[in-house]
Amino acid sequence: MVRPDWLNKLYPFKSNFLKLKSNFSMHYVDEGQGMPIIMLHGNPTWSFYYRNLIAAFSSSHRVVVPDHIGCGLSDKPQDYEYTLKQHIDNLETLVSYLGLKDFVLIVHDWGGPIGFGLLERHPSLVKKIVIFNTAAYISKVIAFRINICRIPILAEQIIRRLNGFALTATYMAVAKKMPPEIRKGYLYPYDNYNNRVAIARFVADIPMNPRHCSYQTLNNVELSLSKHHCPCLILWGKRDFCFHDYFLNRWMEIYPHATVKTFESAGHYVLEDAGEEIIKELKKFL
Repeated sequence: MVRPDWLNKLYPFKSNFLKLKSNFSMHYVDEGQGMPIIMLHGNPTWSFYYRNLIAAFSSSHRVVVPDHIGCGLSDKPQDYEYTLKQHIDNLETLVSYLGLKDFVLIVHDWGGPIGFGLLERHPSLVKKIVIFNTAAYISKVIAFRINICRIPILAEQIIRRLNGFALTATYMAVAKKMPPEIRKGYLYPYDNYNNRVAIARFVADIPMNPRHCSYQTLNNVELSLSKHHCPCLILWGKRDFCFHDYFLNRWMEIYPHATVKTFESAGHYVLEDAGEEIIKELKKFL
């Protein structure tokens, strides 16, 4: 895929691809040298979310930022097992392929359960953890605006046909007005019905009861969380309609040793609203 010039100006990073066992290709950014940092995006974003962190830290670290299958510049198969376990499997394959160890893990949104899912399997790989607005544990708390998109017939219409999830997020997930060119960057990979398949599948994969196919996977991830005793930094946007104080408090209970910094005027896309402050905090932590 040839990226347009306007996107390359915002996201000036070389594209790399790893062909998985499924024969689908996973896109990732791999910039710089030094201690590795893995940054994991959520839904409905892609590695574009971390563009400013890649630029800020690739001069001193090796920064690896994948796009989950179905997201960003990765392949978007229509008939695919878009489950938490599969995303963890894909990340595990990438980390093994690149030989990454003693890395800093940075997670946001669905990057949380996927990243901590990797650590459940390989706890010794991580050196430090950075948590943005996310959850990696079972919870019955879910925002109404998310829950309504879990209704299959509405998901098809709202998420896939109308782009009502990715587009709406560029307004609702920020506290400050998002510039048009940045909005265009977020939406670039999700420009048609087929390309929005993973957005819908991620929403459907939220396990709200034990019968859900990803419930046990997430439960196992949750049980492993307290076993990670490495340094932890929590950076949290307080104006998040989805991951509000309930989720922040859960993280502080799990990691009482963590350094916590909240941003009162930042939303779910905390990097968009508080990017400069976050870079300063990360430089101190790393």
